[in-house]
Amino acid sequence: MRTKRMDVEVEDCGQVYLLDQGNHEAAGRPEDSPAQSIGLINVEGRGIASLNIATQWGTIPFTVTVADRDPGADFDGYEDIVEISFESPSGEVFLVGWLMDWNDEMAHNLSPLLSGPGAYRLRYHVRGMDEERCSVDDHYLQIWPAPQHDSAVLKITSETFQCYLKPRA
Repeated sequence: MRTKRMDVEVEDCGQVYLLDQGNHEAAGRPEDSPAQSIGLINVEGRGIASLNIATQWGTIPFTVTVADRDPGADFDGYEDIVEISFESPSGEVFLVGWLMDWNDEMAHNLSPLLSGPGAYRLRYHVRGMDEERCSVDDHYLQIWPAPQHDSAVLKITSETFQCYLKPRA
């Protein structure tokens, strides 16, 4: 198990992306890799997931754990926790904030994933959404190998997250 803390620069749109280094397909998504959303995370196809953060922009402290099995959720430390399936075609991923212009130096390498290419589970822990704050340890992502499975809300506390889950008219 590896845990990495990093500061992710977000220029706008309140999102951080987990991207496969070899192949991330948002457009022309294959039928066997449907888009899915669980409010705080949107998987837009193979190798691309967007994670909503508590603020629109800024330097976002982020912690990521890459494990060989489910590391367990931190129910006491976070207000909102969700899980979703993610496919990594290459087994090499990075985390990057929404940027106006691409900059390789802003991408945080999380590779290699411990089981190489294949299906993984993402568990995203967040706190401070209602206060629109981004303090150390407010955003925590866990990644481990797991077969494709339905998305799940494990804990919901913030009003902001409840709004993400409401269907749009």
